[in-house]
Amino acid sequence: MNARRRTLFSASLAAVLLVGVAAFGQQWDLSALPEYRPEHKISGVIRNFGTDFGGMLKTWEAGFQKYQPDARFEDNLPTSDAAMGGLVAGVCDVAPSGREITINEYLSFFETFNYYPLELTVASGSFDVKGMSWGLVVFVHRDNPITKATVTQLDGIFGSERTGGWKGLAWSPEAARAASGNIRRWGQLGLTGEWSDKPIDTYGYAPSGMRSFFELRVFQGGNKWNPNYREYVETGGREVAAGDRGPTLSIQHMLAELANNRYGIAYTGMQYGRNVPEIKPIALSWKEEGPYVEPTKQNFQNRSYPLARSVYMFLNRPPGKPLDSKVEEFVKYILSRQGQEDVARSGAYLPLPADAVHEQLQKLR
Repeated sequence: MNARRRTLFSASLAAVLLVGVAAFGQQWDLSALPEYRPEHKISGVIRNFGTDFGGMLKTWEAGFQKYQPDARFEDNLPTSDAAMGGLVAGVCDVAPSGREITINEYLSFFETFNYYPLELTVASGSFDVKGMSWGLVVFVHRDNPITKATVTQLDGIFGSERTGGWKGLAWSPEAARAASGNIRRWGQLGLTGEWSDKPIDTYGYAPSGMRSFFELRVFQGGNKWNPNYREYVETGGREVAAGDRGPTLSIQHMLAELANNRYGIAYTGMQYGRNVPEIKPIALSWKEEGPYVEPTKQNFQNRSYPLARSVYMFLNRPPGKPLDSKVEEFVKYILSRQGQEDVARSGAYLPLPADAVHEQLQKLR
């Protein structure tokens, strides 16, 4: 390669690298996150039992070992559903999970140890990547004048009157609401004309992690649904029944129904709904006065969108006692700028913003 070609090649390579760095920097500004600086030089084995976060856990382990070369890992990573069982049985130090724990898992842990597990949010769920704890987006027919809704209105639409909801192990009356909070016609949301007396048809998931998350976030831990709620399961998943009825039970079929129902409303992932031209997503807010937040990747990452999800690590720490130093150093790496840059580079999950990181670090004190 002559000098001129070498110069052109070097310039082209530099340009590509600059574009890549700029794109990474423009996508997520992680400069406010704390640097990982080891407080303790550790050695020994950290046992993980649960999910591998689509390979993300291995990336964290490799990144951590650059700072702590004497750390070793023993991983048993079949699924999130195994995480809490491993923690209760004492066969792991860290229980990584791509979903919230259930009331039965709370009970199992509490009845074994008489205290709650330590829950750490270690990344935000994905925006639109299948299998990566993606957040929920609410869709209506494109002809529907509705462009936004509050979480309370979603409760009125999808839910029903209830006496309370679960908060950890406690059934709390704070989540109770009367039948007067039900929203069953579009006119109750301010629509007029032909829409005012039309019933609202609701669509969503059969019992699953997505449905449990919706109940936790929208129903405040309640589980009573609108009687007209139609249930479907993940497209291509093992939950789809064999035989002729299988395809009619999937999320793809649900969206096809919504595309032909001007009076319907559904929740699912952006990766499914954006491919159906007859439907549209709506903005959501916690409060009637707003702000109303559009379902975008940016708003999932900054966690302003109400139905963005999280992924977790659960730890067994008795109240008032410190964590094992190996485990503490590992989770501090994950909650550092370096650990969240690992998340950003993965392209699946989304890195935590600084306020969320600091909130999680406070739990370690």
